[in-house]
Amino acid sequence: MEENSPKKKWYFLDSRAVSNLLVVLIGILFYMALANIGALQSKVDSLLGVLSPFIAGFAIAYLLNTPMDFFERRVFYNFKRKRGLSVLTVYLLALVVVVILLNLILPQVIESILALGSNMSTYLSNLNLFVQDLIDQYHLEGEGLTDLVTLYQDLLKRAATWASQKVPELLSLGVAVGNVLISAITALISSVYMLAGKGRLVPQLKKIIYAAAPTAKVDRFLSICRHANGVFVGFINGKIIDSAIIGVLCFVLNLIFQIPFAMLVAVVVGVTNVIPFFGPIIGAVPCIMILIIVDPWAALRFGVLVIALQQFDGNILGPKILGDSTGLDAIWVLVAIIVGGGLFGFLGMLLGVPTFAVIYALVRDWTNSRLKAKGIDGNGKPVHAAEQDSHATQE
Repeated sequence: MEENSPKKKWYFLDSRAVSNLLVVLIGILFYMALANIGALQSKVDSLLGVLSPFIAGFAIAYLLNTPMDFFERRVFYNFKRKRGLSVLTVYLLALVVVVILLNLILPQVIESILALGSNMSTYLSNLNLFVQDLIDQYHLEGEGLTDLVTLYQDLLKRAATWASQKVPELLSLGVAVGNVLISAITALISSVYMLAGKGRLVPQLKKIIYAAAPTAKVDRFLSICRHANGVFVGFINGKIIDSAIIGVLCFVLNLIFQIPFAMLVAVVVGVTNVIPFFGPIIGAVPCIMILIIVDPWAALRFGVLVIALQQFDGNILGPKILGDSTGLDAIWVLVAIIVGGGLFGFLGMLLGVPTFAVIYALVRDWTNSRLKAKGIDGNGKPVHAAEQDSHATQE
């Protein structure tokens, strides 16, 4: 027995040795990944290209899951095939909405863009006359304003040249329509399967996770997933509804205040409004730049209108629809948008807020549990002493 005991130390490692070994292996893998970052990025892009239809299908299924649950629980709850009827109803409604939007919005947007491009020279000439009238009427210093208008016109001409160069590239994409169509069909079919089969898919995934990890850790992981899902669903659905209302309201007000290219401007404002905090500003800047060359006074009216819309959305409509779905203070919302946008662009600006909200909740829970384990509060005082101080203050 004594001769065999030393051999056990060679064949079996304790938990600390295993942890150290894992740390070393992770460090080696991280170094190799950094040393071959170009090849790794290429492999990741190729993998994402293959999986992109399924990622798009998951996004579609995730967006339609909430209305599907509504129909399944509130409308078809007495039917035998309630899941299939709910999926069919949701996709039919989505198809109707898309067709209506394409028929009502897309033609007007295309018409506005074509009209803006064909009349660019006339708009620029009118802008010169407008500036000259201001200089003569108010006896302004003409040289500075003229130089500013010239720079602005050069900027617009460069933008128009860039757009004209990109149009052939966009038209050449017609060659890849077949691949795009196949990917779109694959994404649509995969989303249908995900929604229809989520009653089997989710329990299967849970079974695998419970089999592979300790029960307590799996319970904690699933609790985090439920919280994250609630935050993302509430935020994304709320933002879509909020932006749709703002877009429609902007279009109606554009017609009332006679803003040129009313549909194009409303679409830009509505789409960019999905970005928290910076959305109205991002949407207003290009619209004002366009309206300045068309009708400067209309640009001024639109600027006032956007400020009023932003105040209405930020103080009344947004809180009414979104509520406190993220639980973040304004400073953390700002940080999430800047970091998310810097790393992942438009998508990062949109999803950065709910992602940061989940991380913030995890850090808050961990901090509270550590303080509770130490028996102190946030000021470093023992919990009992802090309670006594609070009672004494109240008395």
